[in-house]
Amino acid sequence: MSFTIIQERLRSYSSRTKQEELNALKEIYQEIALAGLARSDFFKSAAFQGGTALRIVHQLKRFSEDLDFVLLAPQEVFNWHAYLNAVQLEFNSFGVDLEIKNRSEAKGVIKTAFLKENSFARILELNYDRLPSDEQKITIKLEVDTLPPEGSGFENAFLTYPYPFSILIQDLPSLFASKCHAILCRKYEKGRDWFDFLWYFNKQVPINFSLLRNALQQSGPHKGKKITSKKWLLESLESKITSMDWKKAQHDVENFLRLEERKFVENWNQELFLQQLKKINLTESE
Repeated sequence: MSFTIIQERLRSYSSRTKQEELNALKEIYQEIALAGLARSDFFKSAAFQGGTALRIVHQLKRFSEDLDFVLLAPQEVFNWHAYLNAVQLEFNSFGVDLEIKNRSEAKGVIKTAFLKENSFARILELNYDRLPSDEQKITIKLEVDTLPPEGSGFENAFLTYPYPFSILIQDLPSLFASKCHAILCRKYEKGRDWFDFLWYFNKQVPINFSLLRNALQQSGPHKGKKITSKKWLLESLESKITSMDWKKAQHDVENFLRLEERKFVENWNQELFLQQLKKINLTESE
C-alpha cells in the first residue's frame, strides 16, 4: 500500500475549500486508525461512540475531530500501548509516519492517546496550498471510557475504507443518550452537539434513557441525583436550549460543514430546538 491510496481517497471528496480538504484528510486518517484498531482486536473489548462514529458509520453531514470509545466492561487498568502499535503499523503500510503520544498513565477513567502527522502537505498533492499560518499538523485524539455506565446497546458496523472490515459501535439510541449526557454535562457549549441533536430527531431515534440516567448519576454535575422521569429530562434540556447563544453555536459548527451544508444552521434559534423537544421518545417506561 502507499500514499497513492490516500491521494485517490482525498480526491473523491471534491473539496471546495482549504478547510474542507483538511477535514477530509483528517477523516481519512480516522478511518485508517479504525482499521488498525480492528486488526488489533480492540473491538472485542470496546465500542466506537461519539460524533465521529455518527459521521463515519451513519453519514452525519458534518466532519468530526476525535475518536471516542467506550469499554464493554470496566477495567481498572487500561493501556493504549498494544493497540497503538497496530495503528502505527497500519499507517506505515500507507507510507505515513506517525508521532504517537500515549497518555494512558494519566489519572482519570478517560484514557487518551494522540496521533500526529506533519508531512501531509509535502507528500500529497493538495488542491489548496498550505500557508505558514495554516494548520501544518493533523492531530487525532483517541479517548476511551474505562468505567462505562451500564445500559448501553451495541451493534456491528461494516466499513469499506481503506478495505472492508467490521467494528463494534454503540447503537443509535445509546449514541443519542451519550450525546444528551454531553449536552447536559459539558462545561462549555458546542454547536456540534446541537447539530447532532437535530440529526437524531430527524431520524426519529429514541433515547436510551436507562443509559442516560446511569451516565448522569455516575459523572457530571448531576452525579448522585435521582433521575427518573421524562419531565426532568425535558426541563433540563429546555434550560440548556434557552441559555444558548445560537449564533455562537452556529459559528462553532460551520468549520465542520461543507459550504452547501452551512445553510442548514443559518436560522438556528431557540424556538427551533424547543419544538424538537416535543418529539422526544425514550426507550423505557416513564
